Amino acid sequence: MNRKALYWLCNLGGWLSYVLLFALLNINREWGPENAWLLFVIFFFGLFFSHLYRWFIVRFNWLQIRVGLVIPWLALLILLFSATLGFITVFAQVALRVLNTGIRQGGLVAGRQVYLATILGYVLIFGVWTLIYFAVHYFLNYKKAEIENLTWQASMTEIELNKLKSQLNPHFVFNCMNSIRALVDEDPIKAKEAVTQLSNILRNTLMMGRNRLVPFAEELKVVKDYLALESIRLEERLLLKIDVSPDCNRFEVPPLMIQTLIENGIKHGISQLTAGGVLDMRAWTKDEYLHLELRNSGQYKGNTSSETGFGIRNTLQRLKLLYGDRAGFDISNENNQTVITHLILPKS
Repeated sequence: MNRKALYWLCNLGGWLSYVLLFALLNINREWGPENAWLLFVIFFFGLFFSHLYRWFIVRFNWLQIRVGLVIPWLALLILLFSATLGFITVFAQVALRVLNTGIRQGGLVAGRQVYLATILGYVLIFGVWTLIYFAVHYFLNYKKAEIENLTWQASMTEIELNKLKSQLNPHFVFNCMNSIRALVDEDPIKAKEAVTQLSNILRNTLMMGRNRLVPFAEELKVVKDYLALESIRLEERLLLKIDVSPDCNRFEVPPLMIQTLIENGIKHGISQLTAGGVLDMRAWTKDEYLHLELRNSGQYKGNTSSETGFGIRNTLQRLKLLYGDRAGFDISNENNQTVITHLILPKS
């Protein structure tokens, strides 16, 4: 139901309830059929003045003005409409009594008392009407602002994620091109093979860029292609151990996140060592969470200004944007020769 339909439903229902209550409170009095006209007059003019009251609120945009500045104008309108509606009601009562009995009962003094009591009753009705009307609109406007804020936050999140992806891809391609360049003169056949592997990775990367999350199996394929390229460049200096539980395929992961962590471990750990080192990757599931553990030779110095820091900072930002506080990430030195990285991702 839209706002306009809701307004008319509430306005009609409110005044109908009032005239029924008015009739119920006067049920013990001697009422003739002509008194139904009194109920109709109250209903018709009550509906008319409340709608006119709303017209003033909308016309002068009082819903958008500070409440303290609007209250005097609302009070003035409430008194004006209550007095007018009260006069119409009392006049209709007197007119119906005269038509019914031909006698003006009570005189002017009683008429003033009835008139004042009627005005106070309408002041109360219009006051409640005002509170309900403003409360509903403030609530709806609050929800609208909340939705717009969430939409804006989602848009900013999407922009930030795309920004992080665009930073990842050139970094990834640059390292792969260096590997291929080193092979061109030494082993052209392997260089061609490496170009094919790189083209496969880039094709997958372009498709992954459209999604926030990708199946774990697809991410693992990219990782294996990348490791194949690095194995060609580092040869016997890179020893690989990969142990992945089949249950991991039930999960989705951020594209190129695992590859970035592995790239950091190789470039800033193993490749810096003359004798090379070992990269041990394990993945398993526990309590609907994916656990990934990387162990690589080297030392983590925690220098966030380096390229290593960029990769870790990038990972932390993406995890925060995608999962909030539900994901976990930790990198530390296990001993003087090994860096251990632990990534925990919830099931999407």
